[in-house]
Amino acid sequence: MRLTPATEAFIRRFLRFAEGPEVGFQFKVKPGGCSGFATEFDLASSPRTEDVVWEHEGLRIYLDPESCKLLDGAIVDFSETLTHTGFVISIPGVTQAVCDSTSKLVPIESLVRR
Repeated sequence: MRLTPATEAFIRRFLRFAEGPEVGFQFKVKPGGCSGFATEFDLASSPRTEDVVWEHEGLRIYLDPESCKLLDGAIVDFSETLTHTGFVISIPGVTQAVCDSTSKLVPIESLVRR
């Protein structure tokens, strides 16, 4: 997984509200939405037993095993515009869907590497 500078900046801003030696950014990705991904995030005082701890440029990111699979080879961007604020996940070589009134959900099987 690769984080863009915008993603790193967002996570650093978010972590400013945290205290403690093991505090990290809990990031969860699951199937959903037009692009095939839905995200959840929060501060975590420590990783859960099953979490993978990824340290990146001084950031501590906690990922559950399923999120690790979905994010394998992905680029995680953070977008702040008038029409969208949130994470945008793309996988090189996979065409991104565009959400509109005629969109259908992307089958998650097409996004997971085996």
